[in-house]
Amino acid sequence: MGIIFQDPYASLNPRMRIADIIGESLNVHGMAKGKRERQRRVEELLELVGLEPSHAMRYPHEFSGGQRQRIGIARTLAVEPELIVCDEPLSALDVSIQAQIVKLLEELQQRLGLTYLFIAHDLAVVKQISDRVAVMYKGRMVELADSEELCQSAARIYSFLIVCSACA
Repeated sequence: MGIIFQDPYASLNPRMRIADIIGESLNVHGMAKGKRERQRRVEELLELVGLEPSHAMRYPHEFSGGQRQRIGIARTLAVEPELIVCDEPLSALDVSIQAQIVKLLEELQQRLGLTYLFIAHDLAVVKQISDRVAVMYKGRMVELADSEELCQSAARIYSFLIVCSACA
């Protein structure tokens, strides 16, 4: 299991290079034997999320919000999870960048066979990325439905909407 955090900057250690941020998971879980294998895997993960391998030697402050979120996704993918919790991974990003990240998540889902638990307030995003949706209100699940069905019904409006979506 992995997690993609809401704030891509706050979730990255500003004192660590990107190679160390991503590589730390590989070290902790014994997923790379030696520095060369770790470096190769970090570069592979950066390319997988649409970044250049040369970015590995930079620090988080040298990247835009969308690039930082891509780094966070690469870090999550390092442990080869089957399930990824996406804790509002788009809320801190511009609309145009949100679309790019959604597209990336969809591509990764298809390519790697991932399942997402996607937490969001934006029903348009939920509709695009999810198969099934659980609607929560005041900490309780009040509805579980197919994403198409849920999004077509205008009567379903909640003042504090947290939508969790499991994609398969």
